[in-house]
Amino acid sequence: MNDSTSHHTSPIGRGNDRPVIYQTFPRIFTNTNPTNKFAGSIEENGSGKLSDYTPTLLRSLRDMGVNCIWFTGVIEHATKSDFRAYDIPLDNPNVVKGEAGSPYAIKDYYDVDPAIASNPARRVREFEECVERVHAEGMKVIIDFVPNHTARRYHSDAAPIGIRDFGADDDTTFHFRRDNNYYYITNQQFSPHFDIESQGTEPYVEFPAKATGNDCFSAFCGQNDWYETVKLNYGHDYGDNSDHFDPIPDTWMKMLHILRYWASKGVDGFRCDMVFMVPLPFWHWAIPQVKQKYPDVIFIGEIYDVGLYRPFLDYGCFDYLYDKVNLYDKLVGIERYHYSAAQLTSAWQTVDGIGPRMLNFLENHDEVRYGSVEFAGDPARVIPDLVVSAMISSGPMMIYYGQELGESATENEGFAGFNNRSTIFDYWSYDPMRRWYDGGKCHDARLTSKEKWLRRLYGKVLNMINERPALREGAFFDLMYANLGREGFDPHHCFCFLRYHGEEVLLICVNFGDHDVATTLAIPDLAFDMASIREGILTTTDLLNDSSVALHLSRTQPMHLRIGRRNAVVIPLSGPGVALRPLSEALPVVIPGHHPEAEASGAADPATTA
Repeated sequence: MNDSTSHHTSPIGRGNDRPVIYQTFPRIFTNTNPTNKFAGSIEENGSGKLSDYTPTLLRSLRDMGVNCIWFTGVIEHATKSDFRAYDIPLDNPNVVKGEAGSPYAIKDYYDVDPAIASNPARRVREFEECVERVHAEGMKVIIDFVPNHTARRYHSDAAPIGIRDFGADDDTTFHFRRDNNYYYITNQQFSPHFDIESQGTEPYVEFPAKATGNDCFSAFCGQNDWYETVKLNYGHDYGDNSDHFDPIPDTWMKMLHILRYWASKGVDGFRCDMVFMVPLPFWHWAIPQVKQKYPDVIFIGEIYDVGLYRPFLDYGCFDYLYDKVNLYDKLVGIERYHYSAAQLTSAWQTVDGIGPRMLNFLENHDEVRYGSVEFAGDPARVIPDLVVSAMISSGPMMIYYGQELGESATENEGFAGFNNRSTIFDYWSYDPMRRWYDGGKCHDARLTSKEKWLRRLYGKVLNMINERPALREGAFFDLMYANLGREGFDPHHCFCFLRYHGEEVLLICVNFGDHDVATTLAIPDLAFDMASIREGILTTTDLLNDSSVALHLSRTQPMHLRIGRRNAVVIPLSGPGVALRPLSEALPVVIPGHHPEAEASGAADPATTA
């Protein structure tokens, strides 16, 4: 159990709304070109544009419960596309991954990717106009901040006067100097262990070689290294593991200026890439300085070590962190490796006290698609995973574009091949998004019944977590300890907990199994006392399935509950719409809810209670 509540409140959304983040990739999300030529050029495969994010599109996302949009791939990065007509120099294709290039190989921190501009000459202004439209619909804008590495060749033609390029003043005769922006392998040319000259006729020459972005301090990186990037130097000498942070290193000053530049354009938050690869003292120094002028700007950290969670929240000053290697990995384990649902108890215990500051998700650009063969194999199996991710805490919830339509990454787009992920390296479009976007109509007229059902499901859950006070800001109580070993309860497939706030108490139970379960569930005295639950015969409505529910609420006797296969129930135990009669009365008979659309679409059976 956990009765702790957090006093950390989000500046995102309306009042104390939880951030509900929609990660979108502009060059793919609204691309209507169906050509999809393998490794095709922008001329062949097309690209979505920032101008496609119209009020119609934004309202559709807002109506689904979204209050923050994370635009991935906004900042100008290395690409094989030719934008010399707009005074953007060509990149050497030998150090670009895919035709479009990685959005994390930044070549100008002050500029916008020309591929996502309707008029590349106005690309920065088009981004500003997009921000204005998002704000007009009552939502917030998040972009990537990529602090650890740049493209191998960096040059800004959009930086304010007086801002020097990264590396422009480096002394390349030293492997490390405090005010060098990069690390160098002195007296050695960049010479990867693969054919670096296969992509073009112009050889790529880098002398001396720079360290590669994934901490490869060698001139001889491999094809699985981040060879398209070079690592930035924040004053840590990897040669003798010493720090040189006083006086402030040049890279720190450059990065602070970049953060303030984008905040000045109305950006409401930064998703910070690979934050643990940058010295923690930088974040401790930089984030408060940004917030001095822009106090409502939030910082979300991508991180993969639970041992670093608290330092990066407390000393590092982050607002939120990814909970990938904890909750997400537990859910993957349940789906793929026969983890028991009871393992989820250790997930919340690991982040006890900081749960409201952990960002939960089932998909993002780094992870496989939920419906892919490497995760669940069918997007319609998502209900228990979605409910746990969205309702186990009051922290941010994020979904990835197309997740709500069941996009399952079955195509080989180019550079990354068949890897169960949607490409971030190539120009492409996906059929479910094309049909939903439908030339800007952004409706479900061309969706299949299964896709319509999925999108309504996501909308119901994402709206619910801010509409219900218990889910928006309430406390959490794990019911597993009181039911482990109890006859009639299946801890391998079922996970049950309470969320409560004020007069509202919600019982949430999920069934990860492929069969309906008829289970008994005990609510311990402590939960009755902490959540102020009253005993009695309860009649109410399951909020997730819109089914009538009758339950026997007793401190001494377990209730009986039936949950459909791959489903969940969200049942108010007190609050509006809940009727309670004395325990001495007979339990009324109710007719369970029925979802013919879900069954017809091939989705999981709905939950029923009795």
